[in-house]
Amino acid sequence: MSTENSSNRKPSHRLYQVSGEGRNAIWTPIASAWVHGDGKGFNILVPFIGKIVMREVSAKGEDDDQGRLV
Repeated sequence: MSTENSSNRKPSHRLYQVSGEGRNAIWTPIASAWVHGDGKGFNILVPFIGKIVMREVSAKGEDDDQGRLV
């Protein structure tokens, strides 16, 4: 599965599940993320789940106007 960004660029961020603390911690990569062009969010690709979009919360509640979850 790919997103519009993943086909032509490497991810800008990785998400990890971290077990343990300090030097004994085990970091397991679980997803990749690409920053949006406007810098206010990310497309996140999680294997077996699909694409998740994370956006900055606006003060004027624009998420409600665009039909997104509150």
